[in-house]
Amino acid sequence: MRIRNNRALSGAASLMRDALCASCVFLLALCGCRTHDGVAGTGTADPSAATFVGREVCAPCHVAEHEAWQGSHHDLAMQPADETTVLGDFDGANFTYHDVTSTFFRKDGKFFVNTDGPDGKLTEFEIAYTFGVEPLQQYLIEFPDGRLQALSVCWDARPAEEGGIGWFHLYPDENVDHRDELHWTGPQQNWNFMCSECHSTRVRKGYDAERDAYETTWFEIDVSCEACHGPGSRHVEWAERLERSGRGRADRSMGLVVRLKDDAYWIVDETTGLPQRSVPRVSDAEVQLCARCHSRRAQIDEDYVHGAPLMDTHRPALLTRALYHADGQIQDEVYVYGSFLQSKMYREGVTCGDCHDPHTLELYGTVDTVCAQCHSPETYFTREHHYHEPGSEGGRCIDCHMPKTNYMVVDPRGDHSFRVPQPELTLKTGTPNACTTCHTDRSVQWAVDELGKRKRGIERTHFAEAIDAGRRGAPGAHALLQSVAADPEQPGIARATALSLLRDRLGPASTEAIRQALDDEDPLVRLGALLAVESYDHESRIQLVGSLLADPIRSVRIEAARLLAPVLRTELLPAEQRPRLAAALDEYREAQALNADRAEAQLNLGRLQLDLGEPDAAEAAYQRAIDVNPSFIPAYVNLADLYRLQGREQAGEVALRRALELAPGSAEVQHALGLLLVRQKQLAGGLDYLRGAAQARPEEARYAYVYGVGLHSAGRTNEALSVLKAAHERHAGDMNLLVALATISRDARAIDDALGYARKLAAMAPNDPQIRRLLSEIEASR
Repeated sequence: MRIRNNRALSGAASLMRDALCASCVFLLALCGCRTHDGVAGTGTADPSAATFVGREVCAPCHVAEHEAWQGSHHDLAMQPADETTVLGDFDGANFTYHDVTSTFFRKDGKFFVNTDGPDGKLTEFEIAYTFGVEPLQQYLIEFPDGRLQALSVCWDARPAEEGGIGWFHLYPDENVDHRDELHWTGPQQNWNFMCSECHSTRVRKGYDAERDAYETTWFEIDVSCEACHGPGSRHVEWAERLERSGRGRADRSMGLVVRLKDDAYWIVDETTGLPQRSVPRVSDAEVQLCARCHSRRAQIDEDYVHGAPLMDTHRPALLTRALYHADGQIQDEVYVYGSFLQSKMYREGVTCGDCHDPHTLELYGTVDTVCAQCHSPETYFTREHHYHEPGSEGGRCIDCHMPKTNYMVVDPRGDHSFRVPQPELTLKTGTPNACTTCHTDRSVQWAVDELGKRKRGIERTHFAEAIDAGRRGAPGAHALLQSVAADPEQPGIARATALSLLRDRLGPASTEAIRQALDDEDPLVRLGALLAVESYDHESRIQLVGSLLADPIRSVRIEAARLLAPVLRTELLPAEQRPRLAAALDEYREAQALNADRAEAQLNLGRLQLDLGEPDAAEAAYQRAIDVNPSFIPAYVNLADLYRLQGREQAGEVALRRALELAPGSAEVQHALGLLLVRQKQLAGGLDYLRGAAQARPEEARYAYVYGVGLHSAGRTNEALSVLKAAHERHAGDMNLLVALATISRDARAIDDALGYARKLAAMAPNDPQIRRLLSEIEASR
């Protein structure tokens, strides 16, 4: 057994499912141009001098807290499988998923499942650990190489009278077989990477890339005291010193590496009737500590320091299309933090511990009484406020302000952005709203009208329209995005997202917005601004982001380093910045090495090596990505592009056709293969694949653009115009489509059409000299 349990106890937290983003990780040049953004608690002990002691050392003094913690989700989520921990039916129960029937049984006092293994054949596996306790329980199976894999057939822990369904599959509407990366034996169900950090205390993943094996360790199997409070040896020393001699009372830190409790409380302002904090929140330590696990994020450093900024070791996800609706409501599993950052409650100083007991994890009362701590029932628990009968469905706070989305089939989770329902945004952007999610027999317009009758004020969430416009490439998107990016009243995560969407809409105004954001006090905003810099040339990148190589936040530093990697060995980079960049790139490599068990990290290394002018090393990294995860399509596409640069088109075609076998409907692969065939003068075959890419991803304007230009190059101008016009209707603000329509229409002597497109371009970018020149040329040709 390669998983060494240094302290065999019990426990866990919440399942993490986050693939490492494909351009994630970077540097640390210790230079003090900023503080740690007000995160670390004040008066704390040096964390580097403290060691872990275990909860049995904590419990004798902290009896009430330990008793409250026992039986919590943190305590019960990961446990050795035995008679006291296994909830599922292992008495010969069968469960059929498509053509696979799994059998759950006991043998010699142990628990087993007979199910499809990595080769698709029915095989007997022993259950090593239980994972989770309510509303579902998963089961972990250990493999000889140290991997723990989470079985996708789970047990619904709810009683039948509450809807419990017994055994069920996490992907009931798909046919996930052994060839799919979502199969329980695949990388997306791997505990060592996906789950371990947040389900145990002080985990060391211990991945050995040479052996492709794990020696994962934990200090305690569960989410125990020191998972949140940090290593406790200095606190124990303080307590012992105090008991022996009474010395230490003046030590405000009490030997703790982070102080999570302050003296603030909430009061109701007698003038406004609104809640307010007794003192302003000066530290974000508690929220960011919880966010380490309760967020969608990528880990970039294993040496987490309690009380340090989250983004020193983790990179939070932004409001991307795959994860969030345009107005920031939850879509995929995002684990609270990204939602909470958007809320007015967070902005006013609310922390996790204001609503949740940090040891039991339960609310302080019912879902309504916890709200009543700050929001007077006389004002808010009335029909005049929520328009429903008090006590009825729809009359509870969470029904309107925390609508739930179901995950893992049986696990409904509330949206922690605590927003006011805005059905008018549904009309504008297609986002869901609590009114018609509940009143399914009513229209969105009905909800708008009903709220309008009551003259309900609209919550200030202007970023929804900007993000929606940015995602769709709508006209005027750049102005909307710039406005959100520059507005300090907007949530930082929304500003960062708006900045990232400016990447394809660069101009003088957007450049200035990006420049200002790169100096913002919020590191998430700085990170979003860096994502927009990707589209600039190398010289502009140096001017914009060179100083961020000294940023105090690791996520920001290493993103700056990644952007500047291509200029490391050029004369463009000032001599004084070269050591910082070199050090930053070392940290980038360290971050990738931490995640070397993921194909995404190998892909990142390949891109870095290519930027550094080392194509052989890049090829080796891409091949390693394929070895780690043979179904990881981006590795094949990047490998083929490397071969293109080297003039090895035949090898590139082999790679892309292999990728197409694995993912026949992939727009990315069809697009790359179509371009390759066009370069090889196989125009008909190339255009077929380009058409396939455009049809597979109509939401991506670039695929239709390339296909349309290809049709025009093949002399099929009418077809080209038809494709481009249809794409323009979907992406009215995409400038590449407009340029193609203007120039192709001009060449086809459809001058009036060409002039209309050129004028749209001029209205979108009035100061662009190339667009002004194009407009003048078309006007002169009339």
